Amino acid sequence: MEHETAEQTSDDTRPRPPADETHHRDISGGAARAAVFGVSDGLVSNIGLIIGIAGAGSSDAAVRLAGLAGLVAGAISMAAGEYNSMRVQKELLERELMLERREIEQNPAVEAVELAQRYESRGVDPDTARDLANGLMGDPEMALEFHAREELGIIPGELGSPIAAALSSLVAFAVGAVVPLVPWFILDGTAAIVASLILAGMAAVAIGLAIVRFTENSPLRTVARQLAFTAVPAAVTYGIGSAIGVGIS
Repeated sequence: MEHETAEQTSDDTRPRPPADETHHRDISGGAARAAVFGVSDGLVSNIGLIIGIAGAGSSDAAVRLAGLAGLVAGAISMAAGEYNSMRVQKELLERELMLERREIEQNPAVEAVELAQRYESRGVDPDTARDLANGLMGDPEMALEFHAREELGIIPGELGSPIAAALSSLVAFAVGAVVPLVPWFILDGTAAIVASLILAGMAAVAIGLAIVRFTENSPLRTVARQLAFTAVPAAVTYGIGSAIGVGIS
């Protein structure tokens, strides 16, 4: 029975080391997902704005101006929001690390016991667990990294960069927003509207296929959903623009 318990404990805890690998994969995958959804946000918001202004009977110049304004304002807004969010998160994590570092410095014996208990929870015998914990506590930075991984789920040296996150959001949004705007610098009137919708539809399909890579859901369903997310706002804003008929010139 004791053998089965130890074996079960080992089985329960064996996935924990790969959890770090999953964490690393999530960092990279998370950045890629953020880029994909940033492009999607830019595409959806600007196609709605452009088609809405066009539907109001506005001049081509007015549509171009609105599209550019939507691109710039949206990209800056996304970047600012991402920067603030990432900055606050990083500051919170840094504070937690500071508190953990203080505990290691002021209460090394208590922290050593915690480390030993964590080793034991993975099936290491108590004597070996204590030796490992004491050895790890001999290097405060190593001990901090272990505690940070186990208790906070973070790596001290990999808290992310708010500036990099902001720039990524800005670029991703701009890439999506520029797609439906391009035809208005080449064509005019109905031709520009049709070309804008076609490009937006193609971009929506590409985004849907990119999302499939992360979710492993049905490609057809995911692409159809992304097309709907893109087409419905455009149809609604076009209808509103046509009904109001501002006719900006």
